[in-house]
Amino acid sequence: MTDRLMLLDTASLYFRAFYGVPDSVKAPDGRPVNAVRGLLDMIAKLVTTYEPTHVVACWDDDWRPQWRVDLIPSYKTHRVAEVTATGPDVEEVPDPLEAQVPIIREALGVLGIPIIGIAEHEADDVIGTLATRGDVPVDVVTGDRDLFQLVDDERDVRVIYTGRGMSNLEVLTDEVVVQKYGILPSQYADFAVMRGDASDGLPGVAGVGEKTAATLLAAHGDLTGIRAAAEAGEGMSAGLRAKILAASDYLEVAPTVVEVVRTLDLPEPDRLATPDADEVRTFGDAWGLGSSMARAADAISARA
Repeated sequence: MTDRLMLLDTASLYFRAFYGVPDSVKAPDGRPVNAVRGLLDMIAKLVTTYEPTHVVACWDDDWRPQWRVDLIPSYKTHRVAEVTATGPDVEEVPDPLEAQVPIIREALGVLGIPIIGIAEHEADDVIGTLATRGDVPVDVVTGDRDLFQLVDDERDVRVIYTGRGMSNLEVLTDEVVVQKYGILPSQYADFAVMRGDASDGLPGVAGVGEKTAATLLAAHGDLTGIRAAAEAGEGMSAGLRAKILAASDYLEVAPTVVEVVRTLDLPEPDRLATPDADEVRTFGDAWGLGSSMARAADAISARA
């Protein structure tokens, strides 16, 4: 069996599960478990379809790291529910979902899927490190376009994009990224910096959208080349040059915020192993998730 590593952008998936599965799905004691069920069903489908030998639930130990906020204060500001003095800011999460996160962690433990996070970093950084440090094929499962920067045919790193729903998964390779955006995956972080992203509080370069960003990257290669051309007054219109120069302070810091970290000290994940049948049954019965838990366990057992 050829090794293949699957990296789950866990929060991205359980948020999608929470909003995609009716909140009428409840445990025997009446507590909602719709996000747990949805995530379990996703795992069953993903493992069955893409046949990984290793699966990691990548975790946001800090969903809004201070070092990113120091560079761009607006970073994810609109998603902050509470600013803490001693630890990471608290993300605004619906109460019925927040209550399910410990259950999700327990379910992953019963299935033998390791949860890996690291202080002062997001799940994206865990994914970036695990996707690029080895020599095994990798599937990154996410609804976050920023992770398109990791796509790399030469290293056999793909992104399985959930943005259009679990029934319409999109597998991104170099060719797909080029077709969608007119840029290489290695240019995607610079592309995202210029385009900006309101959902992450990244302003982008005023007046520069996706088409203009792609055109600039095609002409100048990367953000460094674009800025050099703007400063020299070459290879772009006066109006576009003015926009690039006006965004100079932002362009100085934004790449560090947008580029995922690839150098974290993280443990090596173990191969999938057959989950303990009694633990699976006990957990499934306790939370009214018997069939979903069984399907996920069966999918993992088939790859163990």
